[in-house]
Amino acid sequence: MPKVILYISCSLDGYLAGPENDLSFLEKVHIAGEDYGYTTFVDGVDSVIVGRKTYQWVIDQGFEYPHADKETYIITRNTRESEGKRHFYTGDLKQLVAELKNRGSKDIYCDGGAEIVNLMLKQKLIDEIILSVVPVILGDGTPLFKNGLPKSELTLLNSQSYASGLVQLHYQINQS
Repeated sequence: MPKVILYISCSLDGYLAGPENDLSFLEKVHIAGEDYGYTTFVDGVDSVIVGRKTYQWVIDQGFEYPHADKETYIITRNTRESEGKRHFYTGDLKQLVAELKNRGSKDIYCDGGAEIVNLMLKQKLIDEIILSVVPVILGDGTPLFKNGLPKSELTLLNSQSYASGLVQLHYQINQS
């Protein structure tokens, strides 16, 4: 059965972005030719769940949407027509995840942002977390984890450190 996997980066003090959505801290670990396992991970997924703000941020930066070859569900409050494999989803997340797990042969990538991550964690919809910790303390910004999440026990599946100082932790969430 496919799993929902959150693959995401944050600062050592747990921020997805600095103030005003500043992601420049990620440049600290940018090394030509090093993707920290991202390509292999993305090859193992056939669908993506992403929040509208995160999706829009990528588009506003002038980037080509990186998952155009995958069924993508952009979680939004506003009804909008699909654009090819990009679907603007306003329904129930539990229902969406159940449908994707039942029809997919590969895993499901939860691409963020913080609102979607926390909503999915509250609803216990994420099965695994691959967290890349960037060696920087931001002190302020957008926190990855918000207050009010249910207590969750995790099992470490793998950890890897890189020459850049980035540490990647792969956990399974023990659903109870």
